[in-house]
Amino acid sequence: MVVAPVIDPEKPTISTIAPDAAAPAQSTFATLDEYRSLSETAEERLEYRNGEILVMSGGSHPHSLIAVNIIVFLSIALRDTDFQICGSDMRIWIPEFNCGTYADVLVINGEPEFTEHRTDEILNPLLIVEVLSPSTQGYDRGEKFRKYRSISSLREYLLISQSEPYIEHYSRSENADIWQLQISDRLDQKLTLSSLNLEVPLTEIYRRIAGIA
Repeated sequence: MVVAPVIDPEKPTISTIAPDAAAPAQSTFATLDEYRSLSETAEERLEYRNGEILVMSGGSHPHSLIAVNIIVFLSIALRDTDFQICGSDMRIWIPEFNCGTYADVLVINGEPEFTEHRTDEILNPLLIVEVLSPSTQGYDRGEKFRKYRSISSLREYLLISQSEPYIEHYSRSENADIWQLQISDRLDQKLTLSSLNLEVPLTEIYRRIAGIA
């Protein structure tokens, strides 16, 4: 649920819309420092789009459970490696688009790289996972993925349906900036994450999701 904030005329306006909705007719733009200051105290996750601040909508129980399933599986499978797994509270900073946003799950190879002297804006995700919601799937597949593709460290991107066993798996070619798509849509399949040298059964991703597994 998105709760509209009390608007102070001396402070930047926060647009309380889902990320793929049309922007409001009137919008007050904020500086990056103002955004970061707001983010430190806001109860919601705030996305920054080149000056505009938007509240990211909350997810359903299946949405949350799928994200937790992935984090648990990856944390166990990668516990003796250099990979680090982060949840939805870690902000991704995308310099080319002056954008700060959040993913449901992300994986880093080795030590995290942060903006300036901060510890809350990651620059080098290797894998990004988004669990699709009706209000955000257009944004996750379109504009958000376009921004993610500008991150040089990113090698794989997963879009996961919460209503059926259906995963869109985008992987980056090693020799060229070409993204290939592979679809997994059966519970008996395994998802091959080349960047992690790991196979993930769809049954693990959809574990305990009502109506699916």
